[in-house]
Amino acid sequence: MRKFEKISFEQFTKDINSDKNLYQSDFLPKRSSKNSAGYDFFLLEEITLKPKEKKVIPTGIKARMQPDEFLMLTIRSSIGFQYRMCFSNTIGIIDADYYNNPKNEGHIFVSLENQGDQIFYGKKGDKVFQGIFMKYLTEEDHPEKERTSWSYLEEKENEK
Repeated sequence: MRKFEKISFEQFTKDINSDKNLYQSDFLPKRSSKNSAGYDFFLLEEITLKPKEKKVIPTGIKARMQPDEFLMLTIRSSIGFQYRMCFSNTIGIIDADYYNNPKNEGHIFVSLENQGDQIFYGKKGDKVFQGIFMKYLTEEDHPEKERTSWSYLEEKENEK
């Protein structure tokens, strides 16, 4: 089953703010039409990005999916085309086992980067990026290990 959910209010307070009204508002990702591949994510707060500036943006969202699926995050093409906005890592991949992880409940963050030459103003509720659920295949001899870390830095620390 695929489903977007809000993180808990406790996690929301840690990662974003303690505005109960904002938390209770409807900000779950939605498709714009029946033929849309992507689910639009909505900005929870206003953002301003100067040229060459990067910002980490919380979504307040986690995603549940099947074990052989992932959520691909990408900038909406109109935003990328008009403003030269992109993700700092070019594309986001959210694995199925990120959901409800012990570090942050699987809270999805993105790192936006303004590669254009004008200031980007995003208003609360704007649709800037989208998520697309996708299936993937693995090779036959793929080892089945459980995830033990939730970030690249944590992986490096665990390797020591």
